[in-house]
Amino acid sequence: MTDDRAIEMEVEVVGTPEEVWRAIATGPGISSWYVPHVVEGQAGGAMTASFGPGPEMQVAGRVAAWDPPNRVAFDGGEGVPGLAFEWLVEARDGGTCVVRLVNSGFASGAEWDAQFDAMTEGWAIFLRNLQLHLKHFAGQEATAMLPMASWAEPGAEAWARLTEALGVPAAPEVGSRIEVKASDSPDLAGTVVDVTPTRISLLVDQPLPGTAFFAAEGRDDSSEVSIWSYLYGPDAAAVVEQGQPRWFKWLAESGPGDAKVLGSEASGSG
Repeated sequence: MTDDRAIEMEVEVVGTPEEVWRAIATGPGISSWYVPHVVEGQAGGAMTASFGPGPEMQVAGRVAAWDPPNRVAFDGGEGVPGLAFEWLVEARDGGTCVVRLVNSGFASGAEWDAQFDAMTEGWAIFLRNLQLHLKHFAGQEATAMLPMASWAEPGAEAWARLTEALGVPAAPEVGSRIEVKASDSPDLAGTVVDVTPTRISLLVDQPLPGTAFFAAEGRDDSSEVSIWSYLYGPDAAAVVEQGQPRWFKWLAESGPGDAKVLGSEASGSG
């Protein structure tokens, strides 16, 4: 049974309602700041979100509401229980819009409590990335590179391990430029735009223009460690194809002894 709680967040973004709609309601738009999506642009249309290359990482659903450029909603299908996502766009003066997310459909229990907390933390990351996409790359399409691993240690410890291995400060100043100096890792460098105790967000200039974040989302004795980037330009797909397997390998080798990469076919973890 679902309960009444929902994640409700809003951010102000640069752009017209039509530009913002493209970013939150179309496959190329959503893929440029979240995870790869395919969206059939009509009420009742099919939708698929890809969280990795394996078949079990593909999440199918439907377009439950389609009202351009004001409201779009996604769910699992008619009568299918599970999570639903409603996006609302409201124009403001000065060339900006407020984007509001309502993520509902959570059930009761400890496992759902943990998922609610993790998704709240995750949406904060992705909504910040949406702001960066619309401010710096509106109308362009990014190719996402999404390596992630599970490390068996709390978030603070995972963050310290991650930043030390990357050769970057654990708490850099906003506006400073950092460059990954890890051995055997792909190039990654850019300007810091946001910092929390376990996350750094970047406006990237290497290997290509784009956005990126490092994060260690953890509770108790386990953390999900991410090094995600969204790259623009004609060479982006080739750079991602070459770089993503290297990042998966790096995450497996840089974590604790029982580190497990998530969503990588090459890793054997699915």
